[in-house]
Amino acid sequence: MRSSLLFPRIKHTRAVRPSHVTVPVRSRVNTPCVAPSDSLVDYAAYVDGKKIEALGITDALELVREHNASSERGGAFVWVGLHEPDAPEVEWLAEAFALHPLAVEDAVEAHQRPKVERYGDSLFVVLKTVDFLGRDMRSGGGEIIGTGEIMLFVGPDFVVTVRHGKHCPLSEVRERLEDKPEILKRGPAGVLHAIADHVVDKYLTVADLMQTELEDVEAMVFADVSASDIGRIYNLKREMIEMKRSVAPLQEPMATLAQRRMFPSEMRGYFRDVADHVARVREQVESSNELCNSILQAALARSNALANEDMRKISSWVAIMAAPTMIAGIYGMNFTHMPELDSVFGYPIVLGVMVIVCSLLYRGFRRNGWM
Repeated sequence: MRSSLLFPRIKHTRAVRPSHVTVPVRSRVNTPCVAPSDSLVDYAAYVDGKKIEALGITDALELVREHNASSERGGAFVWVGLHEPDAPEVEWLAEAFALHPLAVEDAVEAHQRPKVERYGDSLFVVLKTVDFLGRDMRSGGGEIIGTGEIMLFVGPDFVVTVRHGKHCPLSEVRERLEDKPEILKRGPAGVLHAIADHVVDKYLTVADLMQTELEDVEAMVFADVSASDIGRIYNLKREMIEMKRSVAPLQEPMATLAQRRMFPSEMRGYFRDVADHVARVREQVESSNELCNSILQAALARSNALANEDMRKISSWVAIMAAPTMIAGIYGMNFTHMPELDSVFGYPIVLGVMVIVCSLLYRGFRRNGWM
């Protein structure tokens, strides 16, 4: 009996591009397709869970398709990994693997929304990647998390990953899978699950670190707050929104992956587990976002309260100093007929009045909590 794979086995002896897949005329004329070189991270053929080195990508694909055509079990596939490739390199892969031009265009342009789309007998999956930046790695804008994208072309006998951004590399995923042949035997479905699980686990890690950052900010707000602290809270709020944009749109596509009939029944439980993790991260991010709103409001309220307190102190001292200033101003007008000008005790009496008035004002402001 043949083991269940991601898709029904299709017998191919060589890579053939169907007539409906076309490369834009402008690209063929001005920038001819070229095989990936600098952007190529790794590639290999996997037969029965074992890695087989090939001379080239097309050789690996031909080897896999010949094996699947001659074997009842099938299960062989090619995994090509790229990092920020140029358009001609992706278009070359589009011809080799018969990728849909719309998916190829999305992979080249990047900045896509998380999604899962089906084109014929292949899938195009977009995953947002996030990473928590240490304080020494943060930019001048105060970014706390870095974002990127992983795009996957998943076919009956191939997986093509296109990664944008320096975060969440897939080398450790490939190494871990190569140490577990039983997972690689599941075919492209096993690779898709491993990558999705790796990305979502990164979400969990970043969400926990963001929660710790939020707790530090919360403690800071109720201890002391300044304008720079409010700016830090705002940056954290902005990063929470960015995190939410990466996680929230992925919940529905992950749920649909677990329901697709093209997946073998034993893999659907794995994708449901990933969808549950996405839901958990989304709930955590949303609750953290709401808490961040409350902290920001509390910080603004506390800052206003501190400003009002400072204004009360300033007003109190101004009122206290106004009394002797007024008396000194009156006697500084130098009129001839003014009370106590000829009195021996006039000067000490005026000074005493000043002291008494200032003392009474100070006591009143202290009693009212203004000082």
